[in-house]
Amino acid sequence: MRDLSPLFLLPVAATVMVAPAAYAQQYLTTEQAQRTLFPAATRFVAASVTLSEAQRDLIEEKSGVRQRWETQEVWRAELDGQLLGWFIVDKVVGKHEFITYAAALATDGKVLGMEVMTYLETYGSQIREVSWKQHLVGKTSADAFKLGKDIPNISGATLSCRNVSNGIKRLLALQEVALPYGQ
Repeated sequence: MRDLSPLFLLPVAATVMVAPAAYAQQYLTTEQAQRTLFPAATRFVAASVTLSEAQRDLIEEKSGVRQRWETQEVWRAELDGQLLGWFIVDKVVGKHEFITYAAALATDGKVLGMEVMTYLETYGSQIREVSWKQHLVGKTSADAFKLGKDIPNISGATLSCRNVSNGIKRLLALQEVALPYGQ
């Protein structure tokens, strides 16, 4: 009699072979993102901000987005002691997982750039493309951030686009509340 036991394992093997792989990608470290967003900086000085409840409420009022974290990771980007702007590391939820990104804000309250540092979702990493990120450059807290109108939507990355855009708007409000211009 022939042994058929390996044949019974075929459905299990097929299931394992087509199971979706876990997806997690770290694109940049903090230091790499700092150098990318502030290439002229000669140093980065840690200046994390601990926000009071009143400040968090004010940030939400100004941006329409809740400030989740009591402490925000912030660095002063400096060129020979002169403040170039603020480098801020933040997290927003994509569809299911957090997206870690960095924002560069000028001393006058404008977005200089954004870089995705870690992306854990299966879809939507197109927010890393220069063509999409460019729509954030120059934005201020007074500007509109409406997805599909002011900021383009990327099919398959709607939540990533919306949440990163909202995160940037919130960081601009944080700058107004806790990082006075030219400080």
